[in-house]
Amino acid sequence: VQLQASGGGLVQAGGSLRLSCAASGRTISSYSMGWFRQAPGKEREFVAAISRSGGSTYYAESVKGRFTVSRDNAKNTVYVQMNSLVPEDTAVYYCAADSGLAINLRYSTVYDYWGQGTQVTVSS
Repeated sequence: VQLQASGGGLVQAGGSLRLSCAASGRTISSYSMGWFRQAPGKEREFVAAISRSGGSTYYAESVKGRFTVSRDNAKNTVYVQMNSLVPEDTAVYYCAADSGLAINLRYSTVYDYWGQGTQVTVSS
């Protein structure tokens, strides 16, 4: 499966963005999906994940209550709605797909496929 992340940009603190991850090649209903981010000089970190059906979602503590992950399997797309953005959210955001039955979707190593990333910059 190929993943294409989009929707990044420059936004002021307190603003919102919605990132999309469009899949092609296979239906994403077969995959659990995750979002990760990497800021300059830092390691890639978990942001959010969603199960195949969308019935379970998981969030990093730093984004809980501000970000919402969702999926539309009919559109083969996963989203993350990001509200109340702060400068610390500035990073390249990546979507990823897990084709297995990973127990913990917070680990980047469980994912088999990655998108190319989209830049999010939050100004203070």
